[in-house]
Amino acid sequence: MGRARLAALHGVATSYEPSPGRTLDVPEDTVVAVLAALGVDASTPRAVRAALDRREQEQSRALLPPTVVLRAGRPPCGALAGLPGGTVLRVESENGERLDWAAPAPGAVPGPDGPGGARPAGAPRAAADRSTPGPELPPGAHVLYARAPDGRSARATLIVAPGRMPRAPGRAHGFLVQLYSLLSTRSWGMGDLADLAELAAWSGRALGSGFLQLNPLHAAVPGEPTDPSPYRPSSRRFPDPVHLRVEDVPEYAHLPAPARERAAELAARAAALREAVLERGALIDRDAVWRLKREALELVREVPLGPGRRAAYCDFLAEQGRALEDHATWCALAEVHGPDWRSWPGGLADPYSARTARARGELLDRVDFHCWLAWLTDSQLGTAQRAALDAGMGIGLVHDLAVGVHPSGADVWAQQDVFAAGMSVGAPPDAFNSRGQDWGLPPWRPDALARTGYAPYRGLLRGLLRHAGALRVDHVMGLSRLWWVPEGRKPTEGTYVRYDIEAMLGVLALEAHRAGALVIGEDLGTVEPGVREALAERGALGTSVLWFERDYEDAGGGRARPLPPERWRADCLATATTHDLPSTAARLSGEHVGLRHRLGLLSRPLEEEQAEDAVEVGEWLAELGRLGLLPEGPEDEEGAVKAVHRFLARTPARMIGVWLPDCVGDRRPQNLPGTWDEYPNWRLPVAGADGTPLTLEDLAASPRLRALMADLAEHLADADRPDPAPEG
Repeated sequence: MGRARLAALHGVATSYEPSPGRTLDVPEDTVVAVLAALGVDASTPRAVRAALDRREQEQSRALLPPTVVLRAGRPPCGALAGLPGGTVLRVESENGERLDWAAPAPGAVPGPDGPGGARPAGAPRAAADRSTPGPELPPGAHVLYARAPDGRSARATLIVAPGRMPRAPGRAHGFLVQLYSLLSTRSWGMGDLADLAELAAWSGRALGSGFLQLNPLHAAVPGEPTDPSPYRPSSRRFPDPVHLRVEDVPEYAHLPAPARERAAELAARAAALREAVLERGALIDRDAVWRLKREALELVREVPLGPGRRAAYCDFLAEQGRALEDHATWCALAEVHGPDWRSWPGGLADPYSARTARARGELLDRVDFHCWLAWLTDSQLGTAQRAALDAGMGIGLVHDLAVGVHPSGADVWAQQDVFAAGMSVGAPPDAFNSRGQDWGLPPWRPDALARTGYAPYRGLLRGLLRHAGALRVDHVMGLSRLWWVPEGRKPTEGTYVRYDIEAMLGVLALEAHRAGALVIGEDLGTVEPGVREALAERGALGTSVLWFERDYEDAGGGRARPLPPERWRADCLATATTHDLPSTAARLSGEHVGLRHRLGLLSRPLEEEQAEDAVEVGEWLAELGRLGLLPEGPEDEEGAVKAVHRFLARTPARMIGVWLPDCVGDRRPQNLPGTWDEYPNWRLPVAGADGTPLTLEDLAASPRLRALMADLAEHLADADRPDPAPEG
């Protein structure tokens, strides 16, 4: 019982429910290992008793927790509501203003200074003032000081979050695109930020699109080969310079003659890479692309920055501060010692060691090179977002936040104190995967996040939202709890660790508010009760994929039928598919089942899988026909793809996402979960129905794409048109 109590005090689950009504106990060894990763020794009964005593003493002595989160418009609760009477509070706002507060008291009523009670330090306070702190402070990350009558004092980070996140400006449709797969006739072997800006400008103006949702553009761990998955990055804080369009760097135009000749040679080799992908069936080779771009960028860097550009670069360095310096230092050290900091020579594994400081000085030019790359990439991202907004998009770029980072990468090296050593994020066994999942991503420690005032999380969000109209949060359920798997154990032997969802959502709301950006939570799969409701209450959109939306409430134990469009939730991004699912054409034809069969991924005989898939597709085609959305008939593939999107338009969803490959009949998934070398995940260009790769220019000229998007726009307009008023 003592260990279970200790685990509960630290948010570590000792049991879980893989399905409703079925509870499984977590192995004791797992609980001990997870607690150890949180700095708690639970290895013996004596250690458990000592840890319990320490925890209870800490809680009884603490006047404030490390971080206090308030929601604008709501009275304080928790730590503030439980302060001793007579406690003096003072706030130092993030802009440097100092304010006195009245400590909340039971039955407190607003004082003469208003319901917030905050006033400039030293201003007179009415004797009868029994006000409560909070609402009048502007949203931000402030510092709260407290002094109790018994002499105890405390300092805490005070997060004041807006009540809700920004709201979508009406309904909108847009593309879901994997940027690397979007090659133009000017790309260096993979899609880049100039291609993104071009797609934004064209789709906003010609199609009336309101947004473009991207794959994560996070910096990858360099290697030969580099892991192509955008969901296992080195850093989520900084984008990857592989996405740069070299010719668009202003200094490129001023290359001296010898350097210009070399740059032209590199561009010619890049053209060969592009042609191999587009014309000869080659896979996108990220490493080959980066080798060429890196050499070209080395040439460009020799051109001095003009005064204005130099000032802009210096401003960027000052704004990004230590986070960028650490990231660039890791990149420079990785060039010398390899990309896994855990195997670096003595002292370099510690970013704060004297050895690392010396190495940073010795590699100063390379550190500056990587800072410069981050600045260039940030600049081109800004250009792409401006192109989207200038084209009339109400939202623009929707960036994607991966659930975690690679254990050998820059973020973990620089922030070792906030990551749980020896742990990996994954998923427990469920109806779809009896073995569970281990994603190989070290989790953040919830206690360390609170101790730092959520600074790493705040910095991460602020960086991602610099040039975004919205942010998609992958596996958004992780804001409430994550499945931790101890190193060397099976995914089935993990457990849930709880995070402070009020704080995680509060910080997310704060940074979204600063940026004026929407938040979209990827809430597919097993979701803890109450999480979707908490997200909706804060104004975050969910994600609804057509094939998963069924009427389970009225199924009565039988087979759930497709959920009618009017019963879909409004606060969501509605799509037909995602990067992890078959394209719509492959789903309708059943080709995705054959692909999984050829790769040995089916858990049942092929005939059973095909029969089940045919029933599911048939039900949806029947629903589309019942609603009058499939006049072309179920045998017309293009008509069926249009009908799927007509259905999405008929739902109340605020955002309709169109998978770009669906517009041209692409059969191939970009990622096939459960495969590694068996399938070319994250390395395929967008292709037509016959498998021929298509350029951005081809897509813009595609009659099939234009017909689908015009049809969707028409049905969206019809769905949004108010019913005519009755006569008489």
